[in-house]
Amino acid sequence: MRVAISILLGLVIGIIGTVSVMNTLHERNPLPHAVMSVMAHHVGALHTAVRAQRCDAVQARQHLTRLLETQADISEAFPGVDQPFLDEAAKLHDKTQAALLAAPANCPALAAAVKPIDEVCQSCHQQYR
Repeated sequence: MRVAISILLGLVIGIIGTVSVMNTLHERNPLPHAVMSVMAHHVGALHTAVRAQRCDAVQARQHLTRLLETQADISEAFPGVDQPFLDEAAKLHDKTQAALLAAPANCPALAAAVKPIDEVCQSCHQQYR
């Protein structure tokens, strides 16, 4: 009888703990994921244009501008991060701004402009993901 009560008590405590953890995970801050998703969308759109060889200067400028604007939210999305992470974010901002100022008008120019952005993203994800 004691064994059955212990098992039942263990199951009840496990269920309560699981519900508590699930509620905590559900209520976490969605901003970091949202910022990264928006940036991935714009970089992905630029890569798609290069692969399809349909590089419109206006659309490229729009995606680069939105990418640059979204990067302004990185420090707010990741409060309390280490300084090296913020340094990577600043590098990403600089590379994106340089790509925007280069105003790539064709696919080779767009591919060359996006390459440094990809390198900074990859470096940061290898270190902090």
